Amino acid sequence: MKAGNHFYAIEDMPTQIPVFPLAGALLLPRGQLPLNIFEPRYLTMIDKAIAGNRMIGMIQPIPEASGQGEGESLCAIGCAGRITAFAETGDDRYAVTLTGIARFRTRAEVEGGGPFRRFEVDWRPFIADFFDQVGEGGVDRNGLLSTFRSFLKANDLDADWDAVNGMTTEVLVNALSMMSPYGPAEKQALLEAPDLKTRAATLVAITEMSLARSSGESMPLQ
Repeated sequence: MKAGNHFYAIEDMPTQIPVFPLAGALLLPRGQLPLNIFEPRYLTMIDKAIAGNRMIGMIQPIPEASGQGEGESLCAIGCAGRITAFAETGDDRYAVTLTGIARFRTRAEVEGGGPFRRFEVDWRPFIADFFDQVGEGGVDRNGLLSTFRSFLKANDLDADWDAVNGMTTEVLVNALSMMSPYGPAEKQALLEAPDLKTRAATLVAITEMSLARSSGESMPLQ
């Protein structure tokens, strides 16, 4: 079903989308990602997206790739989002917010698409992304929150626990994944997790390893 330019089902999705390569940025379905756009080619991309379906794909460069800029190698999987907030800052920048729709797998790059890159994409591996709260029952929510508390304590941070406790499990897992302070490889692992349970378990494992390193503890051999 589609209402205006809001996409809700796989059959409504375009076969080609522009992509914004950004290392360390993670967008997940129904999550919100603020972006500060200043490079001219991506200002053009935002202009064209707003004039169309407001959709762009967030994708990471491959961490080990030596290519830079226009021809850099990209990860095969990204996540598409719709521009749901937009403001001009007055200094030739755009402040936008993307709301995640669904992940995609790139197929082939579209040539002659202008100053930014476009790809043919396949949504079919991620059909579950179009339905909210899928797989929540398999998540160890208590274990996730326990690890989150340990992370906050180790970093002398606090949280709005009323807000946290009011989140659905899907929103909680995806929000914590997107806000996590980890590197591109860890962010890509969270993105590519096949289901919510695996994403939550991956986030817990990454956080526990980070806490162990920061405290000087040795990790047990598996």
